[in-house]
Amino acid sequence: MCGIVGYIGHRQAWTVVLKGLKRLEYRGYDSAGIALINEAGDLNIYKKAGKVVELEKYSTDKDKSGTIGMGHTRWATHGEPSDRNSHPHISNNGRLSIIHNGIIENYSVLKEELLTRGHEFKSDTDTEVLIHLIEEIYKLENVDLLEAVRLALQEVTGAYAIVIVDQDNPDQLIAARKGSPMVIGVGEGEYFIASDASPIIEYTKNVIYMNDNEIALVTREELLVKRLDNVVQTPVIQELEMKLDMLEKGGYEHFMLKEIYEQSRSIRDCMRGRIYPNEGLVQLGGIKEYADKLKNIDRIIIVACGTSWHAGLVGEYLIEEYARIPVEVEYASEFRYRNPIITEKDVVIAISQSGETADTMAAIEMAKEKGATIFGVCNVVGSSIPRLTHAGVYTHAGPEIGVASTKAFTAQVTVLTLMAFYMAQQKGTLTQAKLVELLTELDCIPDKVAKALESNALIEEIAAKFKDSRNCLFLGRGSGFPVALEGALKLKEISYIHAEGYPAAEMKHGPIALIDEEMPVVVIATKNSSYEKVISNIQEVKARKGIVLAIVTEGDTEVRKMADYCIEIPDSSEAFLPLLATIPLQLLSYHIALMRGCNVDQPRNLAKSVTVE
Repeated sequence: MCGIVGYIGHRQAWTVVLKGLKRLEYRGYDSAGIALINEAGDLNIYKKAGKVVELEKYSTDKDKSGTIGMGHTRWATHGEPSDRNSHPHISNNGRLSIIHNGIIENYSVLKEELLTRGHEFKSDTDTEVLIHLIEEIYKLENVDLLEAVRLALQEVTGAYAIVIVDQDNPDQLIAARKGSPMVIGVGEGEYFIASDASPIIEYTKNVIYMNDNEIALVTREELLVKRLDNVVQTPVIQELEMKLDMLEKGGYEHFMLKEIYEQSRSIRDCMRGRIYPNEGLVQLGGIKEYADKLKNIDRIIIVACGTSWHAGLVGEYLIEEYARIPVEVEYASEFRYRNPIITEKDVVIAISQSGETADTMAAIEMAKEKGATIFGVCNVVGSSIPRLTHAGVYTHAGPEIGVASTKAFTAQVTVLTLMAFYMAQQKGTLTQAKLVELLTELDCIPDKVAKALESNALIEEIAAKFKDSRNCLFLGRGSGFPVALEGALKLKEISYIHAEGYPAAEMKHGPIALIDEEMPVVVIATKNSSYEKVISNIQEVKARKGIVLAIVTEGDTEVRKMADYCIEIPDSSEAFLPLLATIPLQLLSYHIALMRGCNVDQPRNLAKSVTVE
C-alpha cells in the first residue's frame, strides 16, 4: 500500500522523487523518506514521520544533490509510524539502501538467522531484514548485486515491490516485484520507477508494467529485466493514456470534491462506445469472446473488497433481475480462505479500482485453479488484475486520488449495469423494446447526475445539523441497501463518525434499539417497488424520535411530510437508483468531514490501494 519512486538520469533526483511522492501520498502517509547518491558518491538518506511535507521541511538545509535516487511514502504494517521505521532502510554496512511496498511474511525467521551472524537492526520493520539478507548473500556468495537480490528474493515469502541503491555502484538501480505494483517509465537517457504511473506521466508516456517475479537492472542507458529463475525477458513498452491535468485539483478545494463532480463525465466515459440506445444494443468488446458461454453459465460469483464489494451487491440485483443468472457476492478476503464450490460453468467477476487489491488477486488465482472463467472490472490500465483475468471491462473513470472512493464506485456500478444488460441480451431475457427503453434512460443518467449535484448547497446546510453526531444509521431496500452501505462507509471513512448501513426491513431486528432523539437515520426513500415499505420504516423511526434525512424522488410529497430533511434526486428507473442516490450521500459525508476538520483526501489509517493482506 506504500508508494515508491525511483529515478536515474540527468535530472536532479530530489525534485523528481519528491514530486512523485506527493502524487503517491494517497497510497500511504504515515512517514516519508528519500535516498540520494551525490556526485561524491555519498549516500544521503532523509526520512521523517508524517506526511511528505514534513520530510520536505526537514530536508530544507540538507544536501539534496544527485541524479540517482529513490523515495517512499509509507502505510505502516510492521512497526509503528516513526522516524526509525520510515523508509529507506540501509544494510548493516550502510552501503545498500532499500524501499519496499508489501510484506515479507517470514521476516522474523530470517531476522533470527541474521542476528546470529552479527547483524544489528535499527527498526522494527520487515523491510530492513530484507536489505540485510541481500547484503549477507552479496558478501558470502561473491556475486554482483543483481544476483544477490535475485537469490535473496528466492528466500522470502510474501509480497514486494522494491528498489535498491548501492553506494558503491552509483550508476544503477535494482527493482523487483511480486504481488505489489510497479511500473517503469522510459525516457531519453533516464528511467523512472513507481508504484503507478502518476509520478511518471509528467516526464514520459512510455512505460513498462513489470510482471510478478521479475527483477530489473536499471542504468541511464539501458534496462535489463529477468525473471527470478534467471531467464531474461523482453519488456513491452506501452503508451499511457493518462493526462497530467487528471492528477491536479483543477480549482477544487479537494480531490474528493473534484471527483464527486467528475461523475457525470466519468459515467459518460464508461458508457462511450458501449451502448446504442436506438438499436437496443450493448457491446462489451472486453468480454465479447465469452458471449456464447454467458448463455449457459450456472452462476456468477462477484469478489471484491470495500466500496467495490458494495458495487458488486448492486450488480447482484441487476444481473439477477435482467439476465436471470444466480449471483453470489463475496468478500474476497473471506472467499479466499474458504473452500468454495466452484466449477467450470461459473463466471467470477473480480472488481477492484486499482487492479492491485491483494485479497482480490488471491481470490482470482484460487478460482482460476478450479476452472472458472474470470472477468475483471478495473479502472487502472496495465494493473495486475486485468492481466490475471481471462477478460474484463475497464471503467475508464480516470485517476482517483481521494482515498475515499467516489467516481470509481459509480463507474463500477455503470459497468455492472452494462454487463447485466449485455448478459440479458445474450440470453434473450429482455425484449428488444425493453432494452431500447433501459438504454435510452441510461444514456440520460450523466445529465441526471449533474442535476443531483445541484443540491450541494442544501446538502451543506444539512451537514451542519449532523456534524456533531456520534452515530448514524443508513437504511435502504432493494438496490438501495448497497447504497446505504456505501453511504455509511463514506461517512465513517472521512468524518470518523460511527455509521452502519442496513436493509430497512432489518431495522426491527436489532438496530431499532439504538434510535432516539440523537440518532440521525438516513433513508433511501425514492419511488420504487419498495416505496410503501420504506415509508413504514420511516414512521417507525419517527415514532422513536429519530432524526430522518430522506433521499427522495424529485417532487415527492409523502416522505416530505414525515422526514426532518429531504434531498431530491431526479426520477429514474429503479435500475439506475444507485447511480443517483449515491451522489448526495457522497456530498453529505464530504461536508460533514470538512466541518469536523478532517482531511477528506487522506483520512487517517487508510490508503487508496490495499496491496497487502
